[in-house]
Amino acid sequence: MLQTKTIFFGFLLLIATFGLQAQSKDANVALLQSGPMLGYSTMREVLLWVQTKSEATVHFEYWEKGKPENKAKTDKYVTKKTEAFTARLTAELLEPSKRYEYALFINGKKVERPYALEFQTQDLWQHRKEPPAIKFAFGSCNFVNDAPYDRLNPYGSNYHIFETISKQKPDFMVWGGDNTYLREPDYDSRSGILYRYTHTRSLPNLQPLLGSTHHYATWDDHDFGPNDGDRSYVMKDMTTEIFKMFWGNPNYGQPTGGKGICGKFQWGDIEFYIMDDRYFKSPNDRENTERKLLGDEQIEWLADALAESRAAFKFVVCGVQVINSVAIYENYTTYPEERLKLIQRIRDSNARGVIFLTGDRHHTVLSALQENNKVYPLYDLTCSSLTAGVYTPNADEKNVNEVAGTLVTENNFSLLEITGNAKERVLKITIVNHKGEVKWVKEIAAKDLKN
Repeated sequence: MLQTKTIFFGFLLLIATFGLQAQSKDANVALLQSGPMLGYSTMREVLLWVQTKSEATVHFEYWEKGKPENKAKTDKYVTKKTEAFTARLTAELLEPSKRYEYALFINGKKVERPYALEFQTQDLWQHRKEPPAIKFAFGSCNFVNDAPYDRLNPYGSNYHIFETISKQKPDFMVWGGDNTYLREPDYDSRSGILYRYTHTRSLPNLQPLLGSTHHYATWDDHDFGPNDGDRSYVMKDMTTEIFKMFWGNPNYGQPTGGKGICGKFQWGDIEFYIMDDRYFKSPNDRENTERKLLGDEQIEWLADALAESRAAFKFVVCGVQVINSVAIYENYTTYPEERLKLIQRIRDSNARGVIFLTGDRHHTVLSALQENNKVYPLYDLTCSSLTAGVYTPNADEKNVNEVAGTLVTENNFSLLEITGNAKERVLKITIVNHKGEVKWVKEIAAKDLKN
């Protein structure tokens, strides 16, 4: 009888122990607001990001894939209300050319996720082998509905597009602006801006993509501030600060004395120049002044960087279209003097392989500008929108630089793949709709992008 009671009480204790563990586990999952997300990757370190719902101590553990016995830890960080409870932690002294698994810990307890958590370091190929194959996703214009603050009709849809992108397993994703849409109640308060960024980042469909794909971003007017926002926006330093809280680029404002969010990163043998089309932009309706979009500092920095670059492809990422010929809305063509200066600087640099990646227009199209037969065509891949409403250009918007058959007017993203040996690199652009259906494919050889 005594033995039976002992077994019974032991069974109750076991149930209670498992119950406490489950409650503890659920409590820490409940503290997670969004993420984890992967930021930049280099050969030796990777940025890891997470957001909690309230103050909490967070850290990550990570290990080479398949070798969980050799774990390392990031520093610990206490999330703060003033930073929207976000944390940016670095996985350090990694080995190049490796894949790692990782885990999130909140208040010392592991937080399980129902999807894979993996990151990668960049390949060490220089002087050793051919450059690696590279695959990345690109898109813009992500509107997540929020009924109390939205326009009369819901503007966002097809959020499953992020699951479609995740299934493609890109190495990284480049966000082309309007990555979140600030609303009228948000523009003039820190709490409103933090709320909007948090609301968008917390979209459930987005979480698996955040967890195993590295992310880089620029902005356009809607994540910068008001519609068609410019340098006069009084909260622009605050939105710059908040953009940095929520994105994991390796650098910001390098050529502009720390102002704005422009910067640069490299993946394999390709380079990306993240341009800021808002912080320095002159007001649309101001007359009798020099019209600026990027400003002299960014343009001269870009020209310098392109001139010294040996990258096979050089992607210039800008929130608005550059090569569309129609002077309408906020296309760069409405800034004719500065646009001409930008193109001249690119041509004068004799840089090979320059391609623009742009957003904003709520449709996808490829444009190409070739002034004469001595220069190669400057391509501009506009890819929009991810989830926001779509727009079909009307008869008055005749873009003479449009490449036939490339207009797409549904929610979509682009998948860009670079393959081939160092002397024969080829870019393949694939436009995919939210359902995973291929809309068009085009290949561009690096050897064809030189003067």
